[in-house]
Amino acid sequence: MTEVSEPMTSSRPRPAPPGRGRSGPHLVLLALYALFILASGSRAAVQIATKFDEAPVPYVLSALAACTYIAGWFAIRRAAAGRPGLARVMLWVELGGVIVVGTLSLTVHAWFPGGAEHDSVWSDYGKGYGWVPAALPILGLLWLHRSSKEPRT
Repeated sequence: MTEVSEPMTSSRPRPAPPGRGRSGPHLVLLALYALFILASGSRAAVQIATKFDEAPVPYVLSALAACTYIAGWFAIRRAAAGRPGLARVMLWVELGGVIVVGTLSLTVHAWFPGGAEHDSVWSDYGKGYGWVPAALPILGLLWLHRSSKEPRT
């Protein structure tokens, strides 16, 4: 008996291939990104609103980190649906941000005054957040690499 299939012009979104995008690592990454959107975004909002003049560079960098986490969250969702290009770019941008800001926070003390109270999320490579900001893009890149090796069905 012949099966009737939908025409190729269907406007319905295609589900992710089986075994792809519904994995534990994918869900953990999305949860961590959501947590860091809230953590860095709320921290930056409070710091910018209440004491921007004390340390503007780290506060703006925390806001930038929050924007990067938002873009990363969406990019990881797209990658789980089989479109990894944006995720590759965003994860490398995020890792670069952690490295650059982490290095600057250790070398340009005038931009990061007053210790942990005025740090950005990426200061000292994310030390104030248990180095998760440095590990997160690396874990994301590893997940992308692993998921690109999985056979598509």
